[in-house]
Amino acid sequence: MPKIPFWVFIIIAVLYFTAVRVDTMDIDASEYAVISSGMVHSNNWLQVYDLGRDYLDKPPFLFWVSALSMKIFGENDLGYKLPSILLALWALYATYRLARLLYNENTARLAALLLATCQGMFLMVNDVRCDTILMSWVITAIWLIKEWDVTRKIKYLMLGFCAIGLGMMTKGPIALMVPVFCFISDWSLKREWRKFFHPAYLVGIIIIALLLLPMSIGLYQQFDLHPEKVVNGTNGVSGLRFFYWSQSFGRITGESPWKNNVDLSFLLVNMLWSFLPWVFLFVPALILNVYKLIAKKFRLGTGAEWVTTGGFLLAYLALGSSGYQLPHYIFVAFPLAAIVTAASIAGFLQDGQNKMLFKVIAPFFTVIGLLVLIVVLVLIVYVFPAGPGLWVAFGLCLTVWFYVLLKKGLPGKLFWVPVTAMIAANIFMMNYIYPTLLTYQVGTQAGKYIKQAGIKSKDFLFYKMRDPLNSLSFYAGEVLIGTDTIVNVTSQKYILTMDEGLADLKQRGDKFTVLKQGVLFKVSQLTPEFLNPETRNKAVKNYYLVQRTIVE
Repeated sequence: MPKIPFWVFIIIAVLYFTAVRVDTMDIDASEYAVISSGMVHSNNWLQVYDLGRDYLDKPPFLFWVSALSMKIFGENDLGYKLPSILLALWALYATYRLARLLYNENTARLAALLLATCQGMFLMVNDVRCDTILMSWVITAIWLIKEWDVTRKIKYLMLGFCAIGLGMMTKGPIALMVPVFCFISDWSLKREWRKFFHPAYLVGIIIIALLLLPMSIGLYQQFDLHPEKVVNGTNGVSGLRFFYWSQSFGRITGESPWKNNVDLSFLLVNMLWSFLPWVFLFVPALILNVYKLIAKKFRLGTGAEWVTTGGFLLAYLALGSSGYQLPHYIFVAFPLAAIVTAASIAGFLQDGQNKMLFKVIAPFFTVIGLLVLIVVLVLIVYVFPAGPGLWVAFGLCLTVWFYVLLKKGLPGKLFWVPVTAMIAANIFMMNYIYPTLLTYQVGTQAGKYIKQAGIKSKDFLFYKMRDPLNSLSFYAGEVLIGTDTIVNVTSQKYILTMDEGLADLKQRGDKFTVLKQGVLFKVSQLTPEFLNPETRNKAVKNYYLVQRTIVE
């Protein structure tokens, strides 16, 4: 089992940091960026507002750290994304530390590498939501509690509870439940019942409560003290109850109004791309672990662990039971999946375990790596044609990949082939494909123009826009409002609209000059029609930023 060199993680870290050059994507990421920016201006850190409206959905930790970063680096992509990128890197370190406790140094480095190179991680540092930070705090908590479990040093347990508290401030009770799932599984199967009862847990609960106190005060002041407020169409909403119950457990009990009626397989199906390429080894490794446990009559032997497999399975069942699911919900368990997969690879390379599985998976990984690179080639040659310089760069990356593939006697070739492919592919995804896609995001393009032109919010209105515009205010640097009613278009000199709105202005007899026009598309929902250059004009819609002539 070869040791992964440290310089590989340096390359990955540099690639992650290139995400600050990519515009923030609608819908969620740009909404969170706007909320964070609003905190910078208001200096109100306890109540959360979205463009002046009461916001009751996600806990505030992402907004707090992003707002703090914006105070230092400015209200821009760097300021918003930097905390999440740093915590993504910390998640790799915490995964390494946990895997080293459970296995050994080489397996630990491999686990960190697998997590670092799955497609979901590259997406998370670009489309920044709460999940990157949540994942980081959760795996940190699991590592620290396991460190306490091994060393019995109480400081690790207390730090683990701190991580749980920070995770709950990021995305709710799931940050507590995943570590609980991990250790319930492991200790039960080892019959270590005494570990379920320890007086230090009471201190840990107090630590979590103290960390949650500022957020809880803010929720109480903003919502519980104001039952007259209408939130999601309902008045009398308790912010405290929403956070501690409805947002998470209410989705399982059916109390939550959020439903999209997907089944238990939804998250697994989405892992086919988000945990690519490792999902194709992770699933059989998970099944083998369950089979071995059954064969041992649900009793773990000395040196065995069920922190990762049990933690993942229970977390998946909990998340998959929710009445409302999105693909990124499972990201919180990716570090556990990475360790399960790394342990399987290490078992094969060191002891020859599961030879038949790896006889199939080795060529399969080669095919997956090649397909990933072919997809990128199609994107830069056909879908979004690039210049010769980018083709040369792709040729160099392809040469490196073939060198790794064809080099005889390369230790760990099994994982180096897909790792090289994923890194090479995302060099182009993050530095060319994503930036190109976001030229179709109207909020970004119009917002940058508005800021550069010095257009003020009192002089601006967007009218009959049929596209998410969370990014508009973020890039314009001002709170911009809109309307769908022509009579509301009165004294504003600058109007952002689409074909229907432009026709209304013409019919009313308004005189205007088009300052900027372009095409827009909801880039978070790609379609074959949009990706095909020959049919793209059918998928996109026109937008116009016009300057009206106001007659005094």
